[in-house]
Amino acid sequence: MESTTKIRPRALVRASGGPRYAVALAVDALGTGLLRPFLLLYGVMVLRLSAPVTGIAMTAGIVVGLVCMPAVGRWLDRGARSTVVAASMLVRALGVALLLATPAGHVWPFAAAALVLGVGNQAWPAAHAALVATVAHGRERDTALAAGRALRNAGLGVGALLATACLAGGATALRAMAVGTAIAYLTAAALAWSVHLRARPAAARAEDGTATGPAPRMRALLAANVVYVFCLNVPEIALPLVLVTQLHASPVWSAAVFVANTVLVVTLQVPVTVLMSRFPRRTVLAVAGVVLAASYLGFLAATSPGSGWAAPAVAAVSVVCTIGEIIYAGSATALVTALAPAHALGRALARFELSTGFGLAVSPAVITALAPHGPGTLWGGLAGATLLSASAVAAEKDRPAGKEGAGKDPGARLSRR
Repeated sequence: MESTTKIRPRALVRASGGPRYAVALAVDALGTGLLRPFLLLYGVMVLRLSAPVTGIAMTAGIVVGLVCMPAVGRWLDRGARSTVVAASMLVRALGVALLLATPAGHVWPFAAAALVLGVGNQAWPAAHAALVATVAHGRERDTALAAGRALRNAGLGVGALLATACLAGGATALRAMAVGTAIAYLTAAALAWSVHLRARPAAARAEDGTATGPAPRMRALLAANVVYVFCLNVPEIALPLVLVTQLHASPVWSAAVFVANTVLVVTLQVPVTVLMSRFPRRTVLAVAGVVLAASYLGFLAATSPGSGWAAPAVAAVSVVCTIGEIIYAGSATALVTALAPAHALGRALARFELSTGFGLAVSPAVITALAPHGPGTLWGGLAGATLLSASAVAAEKDRPAGKEGAGKDPGARLSRR
């Protein structure tokens, strides 16, 4: 069984796209952390829009942004790599510029800015995964993807902390953070573009004799992924909702859960991914579903009536949920890159990002709709759906196309200008 048993920092940086690309990821994440968690506040405090209107505009931006994914997938399948990553960063810089140009009280320019930001945010994960899949091989690729996620979470956390410290400055501080975000996106785009990385899937097809064809369907995997990604919104939406509105606990508990989640992802994402590389990716992804379902049942027990230690119990169970999230994040994208042949890597990643984006878009509405009906409905429903999804993932058969298959690194032909 192919596995990675050691973490070698220099090799990991090379497998992740090189030092300049790593710096680009860090700068991009720092800029995102400055503004994205506070975009709602920007609409309310700076533009004087109502919270519901601001929220609807942001949600619409995320959903409509998903429409760009088929085009992104086709662009990647023509061999583009660092150019697509840089473009996603430039698009977000444009979105911030539109945000800064929006007059107070005008919702449509804000909605346009949210849409452009949504396009960049949706395009980036697929472009990044394609770049790493082209540079790295086998299980080293899985670890590189995990390292990119850990680095991004660290940058987001630092950016959010800086932004939190500046919020006392009110609307002026929020505008300054938006300017800082735009500068960060432009800097990151320049660094990413300077890598000049491009794949040659057509050359790989000619050498391997692989015919042009559609991306693998992965129906069960994509459907299951919609449910799996609910775990990403548990620390940010479900737990604060339950802790504050139902258990009447101090908001400090919600903040502690969020901080713990971020710290655990940053510190454990790479080691856990390396540890799980001893097992098939599909098996690991199914295990992630079981761990997540177990954590949801733990939340159910912790929030049941009569529990005198509900808030501390919820915080403790959240660690299990984060472990499930880490296992999921370390295996899902890696499985897609392993299944997809070189000529269809972009389309496969685009489909996966569509399922991820859809799950992230609907999960807040689903969680807030289920929560008022009690812990059994919320946590029992999530546990059942996640276990069903894990079963579907385990049962689906891998059908890699052509000779490139699941075990061969897709897009292995590189061109550096």
